[in-house]
This record gives sequence, structure tokens and C-alpha cells, in this order.
Amino acid sequence: MRFNFPLYLAPPLLVLLFLNQSIFAEPRDHLVETNGRFASRPQKTKKKSRIETFGSSLKKLKWDPEQNQTSEVSSTGSVNSDDDVIRVDTLLIATDLLVLDKQGRPVQGLKETDFNVSEDGVPQQVGHFLLGDNKSVGRSIVLIIDYSGSQFPYIRNSIDAAKVLVGKLGPKDQMAIVTDDVQMLVDFTSDKMELKKRLESLVEKSMGSEGFLGIGGTRRQFGNSAQYSALMATLKEAFNVEDLRPILIFQTDGDEAMYLRNSIIVPTVPPGTPIQLLAKVQEEVEGRKKLQRAGMTEFSLEDVYQAVEKSKATIYTVIPGTSFIGLSPEQRLQVLKAEDARAVAEMIPTLKKETREAFIASQEARKRLVTDEILNARAEETFKVQEALAAVAPLSGGWTEFLEKPSQAQSIYSRILSDINQRYIVGYYPAKKSQDGKRHKISFSVKGHPEYTILGRQSYFAPKQK
Repeated sequence: MRFNFPLYLAPPLLVLLFLNQSIFAEPRDHLVETNGRFASRPQKTKKKSRIETFGSSLKKLKWDPEQNQTSEVSSTGSVNSDDDVIRVDTLLIATDLLVLDKQGRPVQGLKETDFNVSEDGVPQQVGHFLLGDNKSVGRSIVLIIDYSGSQFPYIRNSIDAAKVLVGKLGPKDQMAIVTDDVQMLVDFTSDKMELKKRLESLVEKSMGSEGFLGIGGTRRQFGNSAQYSALMATLKEAFNVEDLRPILIFQTDGDEAMYLRNSIIVPTVPPGTPIQLLAKVQEEVEGRKKLQRAGMTEFSLEDVYQAVEKSKATIYTVIPGTSFIGLSPEQRLQVLKAEDARAVAEMIPTLKKETREAFIASQEARKRLVTDEILNARAEETFKVQEALAAVAPLSGGWTEFLEKPSQAQSIYSRILSDINQRYIVGYYPAKKSQDGKRHKISFSVKGHPEYTILGRQSYFAPKQK
């Protein structure tokens, strides 16, 4: 059984789902307690396929406390810190660029000769140029979708939006689907029917079924909230040098941030906690610390950022929920209360009578006991998690969008596809072929148009000479 937290402190939706979430963030769903120790649930032994080996790169990562970063351990036990740097004889640096005018509208009709490019301040010669809607160049797209319990209100609309995107893929495009279980649901394929079928399976899992006359039904199943782990595995395993246009759509609330090394989340008792709740909250905080230690990854948030920079993929991050970024603490508190109330209102009509009564009773008890101080602590953690997650995509030249209402999923996914089609793929061969394994700054501009804004990668890691 999991470490049990008081349900009246949990966010409303997760009270319903009996995930025993704390007042701050949901615990790792894949951790189970046995004789007081946490371990992963045992997996059935069977012949491994390519899909089943997905995530194996994470097993090679080892946290180095002295260097304060992760290292990659080979099968021989030796440490390699630069295995994820692509080594090629001819180094082509190419990136997808979105050019915007003063009004934020995409600029179309540019040519190769319109671009200036420099590396570490040194001008370079453009040697590679394609339009984003060029159907002769296939795109390798990975969708990482978080279907953990906290995402339940967004799953149906998001899956429908993703299925529309699948329907609009070009003849040479391929797509793969990865979940927050660190599972590759389907490998790269152009089979649109298969992609849609696999996407729909996530909705079916999250809904469960009653069966016939109460027989043969299935319980609701949700993802494990290992979103950053899924991202790391995708960046290290999914793409290769043959992928000319690697693209990654990353939909998640990013709450695995609590379990990353050098975590931005430090469980503490909120100031001003009422005396009558102090013992329970202290117990919960200790339980969260225990879960955090047991579920700690072998990499940090900075390692994630560096992996994004080393990858060629352009990332689009979709964050379900209202953005806390840019809001005052008072505004965050009001948003959190409104979201909790909305979650309750949306879920009550979907519940069976016996479940509904228990759920409503738990919410009434929660309202009486949970103070603004406790909610403020939750809001502050949500802000930190969102801020860290929102920084991922810009490192790749992509962007982040908040899915504040489930109904917005279609417009966001349509915008992603439009963005992909309206980009320019601009590349160059560095005049100085460095093999120092270091980060090099790159910049692009459009000749005669200093007012244009360009979204694209601003750095890359050079191969390292052994």
C-alpha cells in the first residue's frame, strides 16, 4: 500500500481518484511500499520488443554528487558524460526558425539569401534551407502525453485534438506516442488509424468500464507522472541523425519536478498552519519527504535542460491548467480555489451515487479544515513547477502554451501544426569545426528587418574529440 496522506488535504479530483495526493503534488503512482521500503511494482518477464526497451537509457544514468550532475554509465561500468553528443564527420547545424513581424504574425516568402547567421559572433554561410511545409521532407514527431490522475479533465479533449493533428500529417511524416509511464505506446509510423487507435486507448484507460451486468469491467488506470523521465528517454532514444525534422509535443503539468535531483520542491510545514492541523500536516510533510527520497531520479532539471539543448528536436510544451506565471500570490490563491471548485462541479455529475456522496462529504470536510496558508503553499509549488516546465521548449526554439480550459486543446494543437508548417529550416556548416564538446551560441536575423522576432535555437553542443 502507498504511504497514506489525509484525503481532506488533497486537491478535489485526486480525492475522487483515491490517489492519496498530498496538499502539494501527487506521489509517484508506480511506487509501492513493502515492509516499510519503497520499490517499483514487479513487471512480468517476457520477450522484449523495441517498444518495451524504451526507457533503457535512463538505467544508464547515475547521479554524481561531486560533479552535481548526471553521468552516463556504459555496460562496462565506465562513465561517459558526452554520449548524447552526436558525432558526425561533417557537422551541419540546422534549426527550425519561426519569423514573426511586429504584430506577432508569421513572415512568409523569405529565401535562403534573406538570412544572416553567426556562431559565437562569427558570421557563417547558410548552406541548408527548406520551407516548413515542404512535403518532400518527412517530419519525425513524438507526442509525450501525461494521462495521470490530475490530467483527467483534459484527456478527452486533448486526445481528440491530437487525433485531428494525426489526420493532417503529410505522406512522409511519421509519429510516435509516449506516455508519462515512460512507455512508448506506438513506435514511429505513418499509419494514422493505428495512431488514433492508440490515442483513444488512453481515454478508455482513464474512464474504465462497468462491463456487462457488472461483470468484466475494468478499473480506471492513469499514468505514473514520470513526465521528465519520459522526455529524457525520448530525447536520448527516439531520434537519430536521419531525422531531418525532429519535433516533440510535450503535454504535461510537470509535477515530476519534485523527484528530480536538486529538487525545486522542498516539503515544509506552511507558516500559519492551525494548531489543530499541525500534527497531521507534519506527518504529511514527512511522508512527502520519504516519497521524494524513494522516487528520486538520477538526473536534475538542469540535466533535462542540457539534454534539450543537445537534441535537434523542436519542442512545443502544452501545460494543462491556469497559468500562475505573472500572477501575484493573492491571485494564485484565488485561481487555485476557482480550479478546485471547477473540478468538483465537473466531477460530481459523472459519479455513481455511492461515490458521489463520499466525494461531496470529503469536500465539505476539506473546506472546513484547509486554510489559506495551506492553499498558498500549494499555489507556490504549482508556480515553481510551471515556471520550470515553461523553460523547456524555448531552449529548443519552440514555445509553451497553457491549456487553461479543456476546450482549448483543439486550437492549441492546430497552432502547433500551423507553426511547424510556417517555419524555415536554416542550416550551416561551421567555418571553424570545433570538437570541444562545449556549448556554442548561434544567432539568426533577417537582412534589413531588425524588427522581426525569430524563434529558434540559440545554442548547440559541438561533438567532443576523444
